Amino acid sequence: SAPAHSPEPPNTTPPLPNSAPAHSPEPPTLRPHLSGNGSKPFPWDKMRLPKHVIPVHYDLLLHPNLTTLTFTGFARIEITVNQQTSSVILHSKHLQITRAAIQRRMGNSHTEEEVMVLEYPPFEQIALLAAFPLHVGQNYTVSIEYSANLSESFHGFYKSTYRTQEGEVRVLASTQFEPTAARMAFPCFDEPSFKARFSIKIRREPKHLALSNMPIVKSVSVANWLVEDHFDVSVKMSTYLVAFIVSDFKSVSKMTTSGIKISVYTVPDKINQADYALDAAVKLLDFYENYFSIPYPLPKQDLAAIPDFQSGAMENWGLTTYRESSLLYDPEKSSASAKLWITMIIAHELAHQWFGNLVTMEWWNDLWLNEGFAKFMEYVSVSITHPDLKVEDYFLGKCFDAMEVDALNSSHPVSTPVEDPAQIQEMFDDVSYEKGACILNMLRDYLNAEFFKAGLVQYPAETCPAGDTQESQLQGDGFCTRNQQTSSSHWTRREILDVTTMMNTWTLQKGFPLVTVTVKGKTVHLHQEHYMKGSDSSPSTGYLWHVPLTYITSKSDTVQRFLLTTKTDVLILPEEVEWIKFNLGMNGYYIVHYEDDGWDALISLLKENHTAISSNDRASLINNVFQLVSIGKLSISKALDLSLYLKHESQIMPVFQGMNELIPMYKLMEKRDMDDVENQLKGYIVNLFKDLIDKQSWNDEGSVSERMLRSSLLLFACARKYQPCVDKAEEYFMKWKESNGTLRLPNDVKTAVYAVGAQTIEGWDFLFSKYRLPWFNTERNEIEVALSISRNKDKLQWIMDQSLLGDVVKTQDLPYIIVFVAKNPSGYHLAWKFLKENWNKLVQKFELGSASLAHMVIGVTNQYSTRERLAEVKEFFNSVDEKSSQLRCVQQAVETIEENIRWMDINFEKIKIWLQNNM
Repeated sequence: SAPAHSPEPPNTTPPLPNSAPAHSPEPPTLRPHLSGNGSKPFPWDKMRLPKHVIPVHYDLLLHPNLTTLTFTGFARIEITVNQQTSSVILHSKHLQITRAAIQRRMGNSHTEEEVMVLEYPPFEQIALLAAFPLHVGQNYTVSIEYSANLSESFHGFYKSTYRTQEGEVRVLASTQFEPTAARMAFPCFDEPSFKARFSIKIRREPKHLALSNMPIVKSVSVANWLVEDHFDVSVKMSTYLVAFIVSDFKSVSKMTTSGIKISVYTVPDKINQADYALDAAVKLLDFYENYFSIPYPLPKQDLAAIPDFQSGAMENWGLTTYRESSLLYDPEKSSASAKLWITMIIAHELAHQWFGNLVTMEWWNDLWLNEGFAKFMEYVSVSITHPDLKVEDYFLGKCFDAMEVDALNSSHPVSTPVEDPAQIQEMFDDVSYEKGACILNMLRDYLNAEFFKAGLVQYPAETCPAGDTQESQLQGDGFCTRNQQTSSSHWTRREILDVTTMMNTWTLQKGFPLVTVTVKGKTVHLHQEHYMKGSDSSPSTGYLWHVPLTYITSKSDTVQRFLLTTKTDVLILPEEVEWIKFNLGMNGYYIVHYEDDGWDALISLLKENHTAISSNDRASLINNVFQLVSIGKLSISKALDLSLYLKHESQIMPVFQGMNELIPMYKLMEKRDMDDVENQLKGYIVNLFKDLIDKQSWNDEGSVSERMLRSSLLLFACARKYQPCVDKAEEYFMKWKESNGTLRLPNDVKTAVYAVGAQTIEGWDFLFSKYRLPWFNTERNEIEVALSISRNKDKLQWIMDQSLLGDVVKTQDLPYIIVFVAKNPSGYHLAWKFLKENWNKLVQKFELGSASLAHMVIGVTNQYSTRERLAEVKEFFNSVDEKSSQLRCVQQAVETIEENIRWMDINFEKIKIWLQNNM
């Protein structure tokens, strides 16, 4: 599924990561526990299903009714018995089962017997109790008839709506099963290792269209108002990848070089925004077939834009689904960052067709193998298919995002045990996606790209031949044959062992190393320790990484390499140097501290000749210097000294990193009465970027990174009331308003113009009236930002209330809106109150453990820095149910506030003095 943050400027928030189960199950109290009807004990007492019975083939018939918002279903599941048993345990959630039977096949005859059904809702399981034992090696078929309501959340088989241009509300039904919601649509063995084939039939009205993973093979008229579509039998796959949609979507299609039909489906009014995604998908699927040397195994790949969608996108095999803003692009109106974001998300979902769908993790503890690989492959693929986007420039931003959560005690190793649906859901975080991708990128840099690729391609290919692994069931599907050419750089057992040993240090322990460098003449002393924030975090002993160090010096820009595998080590340089810079391009997932006058040498280099090192190296120095302040290795004045060079910086990553470090400092002060220092600091930051802001043209010219930089700088300048920017934006807004919204504003300046216009009540109301219109749909995210930074408390409250209602403002956007309001000095009280008062509704809608919920909890609280606020946050989460209070995001929120308190106690006075001396 698609990731949490897009490669966007610091002031915008893109779609979130993936979604799926509801309230997590209670631990069993009885062994064996009683079933729902209290008559017989439930025959199984574990959350994971037994392996006694394995599904081979599902025959599903689904009939959704888009008027009554219900559906009926009939599931026939062929099973193989591995161990004699008289019960079949499988998953089912919120399904009303009306009849269940088990059929035995003996030679030509088969007998069918109805069976008793027991339910155990805490584990979302049902048991079918047979009157006879099921024997090993015999074939049986389970039949279950059931009905249910279409889900009102964003997972399971759920209802979505949209308005036509004429204002009519239309209903469709779509699915989102990952990780544990297939069981809300049909009874199934809902764990990734139970791969099976699926034959799906869907009943619909003639005016609708049904889509599923496979193409339609035939349509049968069941009555004159009802059609039944039969889809081709699928390849062997996990339940979480099954998908179906019943809607009135329109589509556009093209063929790839190898003859795969690619189609993009959208609501009829938006089909003219589908072309960019279609072309990107064709290029990317061609790229992956070639890169992996494994043909894409299905005849088609559909990309569908769903009007209500919780995460960014989902990789269902052959039918990938997307939030509309992750797929639809209007060349006239969409921003440069939208183009980048859409391309990356399509690249992510198509990478999953191999990594995740073809080769699947055995259980959710190794989700990073799916998500880390797909996130990493976005960069590998798009840098080749869309070189103009220069995606490789943004990669290090992912590593900074991951480090932010990975530096907390509440972090977890990328591979970590999980049991219940809420814990599984929590795995869809920055550690699985961003850190997973960063350690893969570090490995590629260490091994070199070609050698890395050889190992990567070997991985899915080697899971295909017959063998005893779960994935070997793929044999016989005819799509694991690799092209005959064998790579000369095939990995040997020894090489695999070395890489595994190194990678285990990054996947099996949480956090990352801080490498301290001390230069004495030609000798460089190296020391590694676990970087961790928090006052009580004395460096954890026993943490050791294999760190692939890279460095350049004032005497040589040839990249030198050194693998640090011990706590301390020594390097000898050929000659003495003025400065040394480690972790080239931030390709390594670690931060560096330069002892003695090491930092001073780098700070003078930046002042005198900052382009002597790459822009990514400059961004990594900015990041590292502020991280070192947090753990008391450097003073804040040293970090601010380094920031002075930004006056001469013009590249996107160092500028964004500078903003990402400096803006949160005054954001902490805004939530307390510290006006003097806060205003001085704001003045300092505006002054730092003033020359660059003045240079920005108010149009859409330039490369993608220049356009994204312009968009962010102008929004920042206007929000900070920088007069030249405000005047220009006001002038644009007045003209736009006078034209009744018909004047075409440059895409890159829209957010700044809207943000300034929305500061008056009249401007806010006008902007909202346009937000409701269909032809502003591609600008909704920009308008939401502007509406949320109003200083009018009534408006802020109203926009949050509206997004919970979900009529005019889609509830899918609530997580961003509430966080925008929380960042607003006039809104932070309101956002926290809103989160508390609506907690149960939010959990029901977005699910316990979901990234959406985590985004809200952390986003609303991460700028608090007082003991009173800390007590309030702790008190609230202790008062809610146990499941909520134990969420990882709650621990992260508490740790972050504690860290902010400590940080302000130590640094506030120092900032005040530094500003007096440097302003």
